[in-house]
Amino acid sequence: MKRSIPLALGAAALLTFSLAGCAADAGSTTSEAAGSASADCTDGPIKIGLIPKLGTDPYMVTVQKAVEAAAAKDGSTVIYTSPSDATGAAQIPFVNQLISQDVDVIAISGSDLNSASAALAKAKEAGIKVIAWDSDVATDSRAFFLNQADTSKIGDQMLASLADMIGSEGDFAILSSTQTAVNQNAWIESIKDKLANDSKYSKMKLVTVAYGEEKADVNAQKAKELVQAYPDLKGIIVPAGIGLPAASEALSQSGDLGRVKISGLGPVSLVSQYIETGNVQDVWWNVTNLGTLTFATAQQYAQCKIEPKAGTKYSVDGLGEFTVGDNGTVLLGEPTIVTPENMKDFSF
Repeated sequence: MKRSIPLALGAAALLTFSLAGCAADAGSTTSEAAGSASADCTDGPIKIGLIPKLGTDPYMVTVQKAVEAAAAKDGSTVIYTSPSDATGAAQIPFVNQLISQDVDVIAISGSDLNSASAALAKAKEAGIKVIAWDSDVATDSRAFFLNQADTSKIGDQMLASLADMIGSEGDFAILSSTQTAVNQNAWIESIKDKLANDSKYSKMKLVTVAYGEEKADVNAQKAKELVQAYPDLKGIIVPAGIGLPAASEALSQSGDLGRVKISGLGPVSLVSQYIETGNVQDVWWNVTNLGTLTFATAQQYAQCKIEPKAGTKYSVDGLGEFTVGDNGTVLLGEPTIVTPENMKDFSF
């Protein structure tokens, strides 16, 4: 149930919004402006619309379950939508659907930065608050971005993991999800930056970036094609939850896994048998915690208890205290390289 904020607070919010355009650091104020677009506060349980990149992705489903578990504690409602294609265009109808369902918050994992911008702007005009999780949208389209870990550290860890397995030298490829995937593209840029500027990777060469289109069969085929196209290939980085198990299985079946090492990002439970062999490593975190953080942030934002202002601190039951960074970004924690030695610490 929504209630209007007091007049004085509403005036202050409008003043903050008008001054934001004059600030010297436009990047740090964009999310604050996005956050003040709605003048409604929710009193009590909330209704949250959760939009994943792909509804059937096990990663997204794990976040969904965590959000639903957190929501059940106070009787809040979760509407989980299921795009069948991992594109920004595919997410637009679901944003519009949630607007018609009068949700308090839309929480979206962006398939790209800008495709859903107009629809999200329409949501904010309707008094709906917007946050992003897992993969960002344009900063002026949302208030908070709940990132599983620092973007550069995820890329750094995947590169360090592969380097460890191939002796820090030789050709390698990247098998990503889609060409427009915001988080994957950021991780790839971080990897390229490390290759160019860190001497310990001077003997490693990135030969190509391929795309598995968020489909297991496409990832499997692309992995095989990479091995055939580059006979000297020593490794593949697969920064995608659907792609990592598909590529690992494909090269295991073809007999190439071992000669070609794989590092990447995905549910540990789906690649545990390959991690045990020492031929695959995974960069991961507690995905359930991302869902818990997503709901808590949505709830406190909907209730006007927090704003996307750098330095803002808030607590999440079971997870501790979080601090809002620049552009409304909140980090879940540090990524971990999963090996046979610590694999038991990850249930998913």
